[in-house]
Amino acid sequence: MHFAFDPRTELLRENLLDLMWSHVHAAERVFGQQLAALDDRWAWDSVPVLGELRAEARRRGLWNLFLPGDDGGGLTHLQYAPLAEITGRSPELAPAVLNCAAPDTGTMHVLSLFGTEAQRKEWLEPLLRGEIRSAFAMTEPDVASSDATDLSTSIVRDGDDYVINGRKWWITGAMNPNARVFLVVGRTDPEADPHRRLSMILVPRDTPGLEIRRAMEVFGYDDHDHGGHAEMVFHDVRVPAANLIGREGDGGAIAQARLGPARIHHCMRSIGVAERAIELMCARAEERVASGRPLARQGVIRDWIAESRVRIEQLRLLVLKTAWLMDTVGDKGARTEIQTITIATPRTVQWILDKAIQIHGPGGLSQDFPLARAYAGVRSLRFADGPDEVHRNAVARAELSRRAGTRPA
Repeated sequence: MHFAFDPRTELLRENLLDLMWSHVHAAERVFGQQLAALDDRWAWDSVPVLGELRAEARRRGLWNLFLPGDDGGGLTHLQYAPLAEITGRSPELAPAVLNCAAPDTGTMHVLSLFGTEAQRKEWLEPLLRGEIRSAFAMTEPDVASSDATDLSTSIVRDGDDYVINGRKWWITGAMNPNARVFLVVGRTDPEADPHRRLSMILVPRDTPGLEIRRAMEVFGYDDHDHGGHAEMVFHDVRVPAANLIGREGDGGAIAQARLGPARIHHCMRSIGVAERAIELMCARAEERVASGRPLARQGVIRDWIAESRVRIEQLRLLVLKTAWLMDTVGDKGARTEIQTITIATPRTVQWILDKAIQIHGPGGLSQDFPLARAYAGVRSLRFADGPDEVHRNAVARAELSRRAGTRPA
């Protein structure tokens, strides 16, 4: 067993770190200023400095790295993990610079695996070029969407079309007018086996009957710098049957194929969030004085710093192990590990962010530092990637099953 990255990953890491320090971090403030000056605050991808940074990323070969195979960077999960961590240091800007930002990554992953030639040409190719955005419409306000079989949005065949009716919310990226297509999950056959009730279909933004009702906020943040989150209503929305992804009843399986990589990408980037929080924690502890001496000389502060390092090192190893398993035995074989990091990552990073905020004092709650915003984002992952309770139940069930198979009769 060894812990070194392969030569290609090391070269990409060096290249990406140089891009981050020489371009991205320096542009964070400019990005915010230019975004604030836009007529449409949701159109984050039209900010001039983002276009400049994207051109530099493409020039360096740091484009679509998240997507395996010929459509993307051709990297394994294990190769992409340290790169995603680096982008997590600037979570609002860096993933977008590399065209590796959610929810577009999930859309591109689905279309790459399951899209027809016509679907790939119309939607995947412009997404890969960074010309348009997308959104994934699954969560609903009236049901517990953690069990996807309960979704109530209907997708009904009518001749050569499907007609969609229902309500969705927390649809990330949907407020951006350049989110030109939505992957919508709904029921095509309520009487089918629960795992064959759902289908997934492509709905262009300008389809009659599609209503963007309102923007949603996360702890008071509207997240306009990556397209916000919307409540949407589908009123007899009619799209061609050719827009169906896969076959009727495949929607649940396709959604799971999308969610596995999405969950580990969130975990990878969250480690970068935690690393930046530790850096800010240490810097603040050195400069802030209480009772006549720097906080960095206080025992409790040193304990927080040390514990933060211990926890992030443990978490990184767990995430890398999961990435390796996904590469070697597939998402299904790594299911328990994916669920484990989905539980562990937000909890660990939340703890570190909480201590960083505490060391910063009231400033840690303000817009002067990125900590409060990061805390809100990481806390939301405990819903976005499925509630903790569902993942804990699945991990426990797998553990009990495994133990039952090893006990003597």
